[in-house]
Amino acid sequence: MKRRQFITRASATVVAAATPFAALTQTRPLLGTGLRGTRNALDFGIAPDVATDQSALFQAMVDTAATEGTAIFVPGGMYVLSGVLLPSGIVIEGVPGATRLVHTGDGPLLRAAGANGITIRGLALDGVLRPADERQGLIDLRDVAGFSIEDCALDRAGANAVYLQGSTGEVRGTTISSAGQFAVFAMDCAGVTVTGNRIDGCLNGGVIVHRSEPGHDGAIITENHIANTGASKGGTGQWGNAINLFRADDAIVANNVISGSAFSAIRGNTVRRMQVIGNVCRDNGETAIYAEFAFGDAVIANNIIDGAANGISAPNLDHGGHGATISGNIIRNLRTAGPYVPEFPGFGTGIAVEADAVVTGNLIDGAPLYGINAGWGPYLREVVVSANTVRNARIGIGVSDVQGAGRALIRGNLIDAHEAGIQPHAWGKATGPDLLADPQAAPDHVLVSGNVPT
Repeated sequence: MKRRQFITRASATVVAAATPFAALTQTRPLLGTGLRGTRNALDFGIAPDVATDQSALFQAMVDTAATEGTAIFVPGGMYVLSGVLLPSGIVIEGVPGATRLVHTGDGPLLRAAGANGITIRGLALDGVLRPADERQGLIDLRDVAGFSIEDCALDRAGANAVYLQGSTGEVRGTTISSAGQFAVFAMDCAGVTVTGNRIDGCLNGGVIVHRSEPGHDGAIITENHIANTGASKGGTGQWGNAINLFRADDAIVANNVISGSAFSAIRGNTVRRMQVIGNVCRDNGETAIYAEFAFGDAVIANNIIDGAANGISAPNLDHGGHGATISGNIIRNLRTAGPYVPEFPGFGTGIAVEADAVVTGNLIDGAPLYGINAGWGPYLREVVVSANTVRNARIGIGVSDVQGAGRALIRGNLIDAHEAGIQPHAWGKATGPDLLADPQAAPDHVLVSGNVPT
């Protein structure tokens, strides 16, 4: 290579390396600006800002594009549509914030069944709160392999903003607001990813992952902002959760920022191998993070909870619930009030566990009831509570003391409590002295050592 050619090529490489990433990405054209293999909606007689229903024209356009193997670009403006069936391989892209599809019918606005490779990008869908069945979505995908919903905005869905059944794919970078039911409902799917979305004001839930029967699901729910999740249907936790898993094994819920959920920020019911890691949960109405009923092997770590009726709960040994490591969490500002009247002893516990559980390295500050509670009645089995810091609690650590209760190890905790540091109890009623002051008085099934009052 000649010296001049070498210098020219090297200079070009340096310039490219020094160019900010944002500037490089701006060179990527939208679908409608000359990218090969793209058709413009205007070419099919579809006009923006027309008040009449253009569903038939839109359907003909996507069918033609799928046959041709081309993508569709929809220019900015309003388009009145309903019930458009998306074929396999279709790619529809609009101008984010400018291309607006307004629902004019009942049920879904965009739907697909038994398809594959569907991409919806840069579209704003307005459901106008038109009627829809609870098992339908503004975008409704059933048995779709490899879907992608990206950089969209879904507002005022009559029921669910996105309904998924038996499908695989992702919902990414999308804003979902004011859905009449849930933001995203996934039933019997496989490895759906919900990431980087902003969800606000949905009436009964945020991201919901269910299965008809317990089994592998593998959902990944990460880096979402979820706010103001309601529970308009009432209940005691089946509604009103920002993220809810039911029978969905092997799911990961990580690095989400959640605020204002009527019930839980994150709730896993009858799930195995759930990981809940690094989430920020503020102002929750009930238990902030919940592993309940027949759950198994939950990892709940490095979360921050500020404001809730309870912090973290992993109970229900009577239903087979067992196996939890709860570590590195910070829990503050619990309260005794919740969305319903609780049974005795009430709300206000930082961390509660029952079976095959390790609770270690957590900070609980401000618990009106127990900082940490191990067991309830006979439902206590192989629990370790160690190296935690409990401040400003009514009772630092509670441990069940009834016939049939299993073993517990309470060791090396720092405890600041108003009434008792470590309290054995039978169904919440004290059965002995404060074991923080007198560890030798511990029941035979409880080993207490090295705990320090502060």
